[in-house]
Amino acid sequence: MADDMRTVTMSIRMAGVAAATVFGGALLGACSSSPSTSNTTAAPSTTRASVTTSRPSTPSTSTSRPPTSTTAAGTTRCATSALSGSVVGSSGAAGTIETTFALTSTSRSTCVLAGYPGLQMLSSTGANLPTVVVRKGSYSFTAMPPTTVTLASGQSADFNVGYSDVPVGNETTCPSSAALEITPPNAYDHLSVTATLAPCAGGTLVVSPVFAATGANTQAIAPSSG
Repeated sequence: MADDMRTVTMSIRMAGVAAATVFGGALLGACSSSPSTSNTTAAPSTTRASVTTSRPSTPSTSTSRPPTSTTAAGTTRCATSALSGSVVGSSGAAGTIETTFALTSTSRSTCVLAGYPGLQMLSSTGANLPTVVVRKGSYSFTAMPPTTVTLASGQSADFNVGYSDVPVGNETTCPSSAALEITPPNAYDHLSVTATLAPCAGGTLVVSPVFAATGANTQAIAPSSG
């Protein structure tokens, strides 16, 4: 009877050990089956921007010469280099001075002039003097309408210049020139003529359009100084 009790007790202990073993294994299995955590961090991709450097284009530089005007008949404007200038007459009365200039063609070809010349007074050293140019004005010898003058070699187109030699306002002196720089009508370059002019009113010169030195279009010309 005692032996049977020992056997039962031993069996119970062994069953408990077995149950503990099974429970422990199940616990270990549960722990080992927990989800794994990934610690891998992917490096962000780097996109390199595409940069295009373009070399600026070099602007083209062109040097244009003054345009050459052509009449309906095909005659070209008289080139400044094919003109010579001179004073052909000068007179004065009641404070008004009139001077007539001539532009003479030295070209072998027929050419034309039409319109008003540009003027600039120069000192004896060639420096610019105060000059104000008025086209047409109120003088009878400068107020004629413009005409086209056709010049053969050796022929001249004239123009008149008028001014007052009476000081105006606070003027005590008036600029006096040694030469006159003349830009022919519709030209950019110029020529110089020896001329003594002393216009008051800040150096105001009134200029006429060019006209034919001889023929139907001849206008009032100042008396010859020679």
